Amino acid sequence: MTRWGILATGYIAGRFAEDLRLVPGAELVAVGSRTAESAERFAARHGIPRAYASWAELAADPDLDVIYVATPHAAHHEATRVCLDAGRAVLVEKPFTLDLPGSTELVESARARGVFLMEAMWMRTNPLVLRVVELIADGAIGEVTSVRADFGAAGPFPPEHRMRARTLGGGALLDLGVYPVSLAHLLLGVPQHVHAWAKLGPEGVDENTGIVLGYDSGAVATLGCGMVGATAITASITGTTGRIDLPEPFYRPGSAVLHRAGAEPEIIPADLTGGGYQHEAAEVQRCLAAGLTESPLVPHSATLEVMGLLDGIRERIGVHYA
Repeated sequence: MTRWGILATGYIAGRFAEDLRLVPGAELVAVGSRTAESAERFAARHGIPRAYASWAELAADPDLDVIYVATPHAAHHEATRVCLDAGRAVLVEKPFTLDLPGSTELVESARARGVFLMEAMWMRTNPLVLRVVELIADGAIGEVTSVRADFGAAGPFPPEHRMRARTLGGGALLDLGVYPVSLAHLLLGVPQHVHAWAKLGPEGVDENTGIVLGYDSGAVATLGCGMVGATAITASITGTTGRIDLPEPFYRPGSAVLHRAGAEPEIIPADLTGGGYQHEAAEVQRCLAAGLTESPLVPHSATLEVMGLLDGIRERIGVHYA
């Protein structure tokens, strides 16, 4: 049995708690928040035995195998450090931190302690996305020449919303754009050329962002994110001999459509049981059972490369955090 704790009590924490019931061998035994009231309400709602009024108290619980950090991303670094300092394995919600230096510090800390650490980029553990990666590796569409993906939310987000708060790491890029960027990285790796432009809001965060990534192979990724209109949230991966389309939402697709010259489109269905968070939890448990300190599906190197790419995009569009 793998004993889980959840740090934070917001919407994503609740979704994760629900999906954890679908993971064989998982037991949710504790929750921690900044206040006793919040932790106790969350514990009552999800049937969790222990509720703690601070992150440190949760991390100190000796009966935990792993903690899921579900705070807004501006607090990921601090919350994860608390857990790592207590020797706890950690699954950290995406984006890992606000920047590459913060992410690197956490990875180095986990490695020095020999403690498991993984970013909760659930798309990289999704069975259908992994099947698509496998098909591409097997040559189903030839050599990948382009990746197109978008993630835009309609809003409007009021000035006090975390998406608009620069002090909280607001903006479309880290919250939504991390998905298209991660998909491009998953399929094509680190680009050799990065171009980006964004419309910034009065708070200094990006409201509407376009990204073009170029690769020495000749491949191109055209990506978009925003919080001023609901986009299709789809993706398309084109190769020299075919194409794979991922419908909305591409990071947790209900199917994939494989197009090959001279053949009828092939629909590859997905099992949409649960909310999709169970796959990342199952991967954490698999790694812990195997004695691993990082996941081969979401390795530290991928987390750091994507974070560095996001830093480079932010520099180009003029978004800077304290």
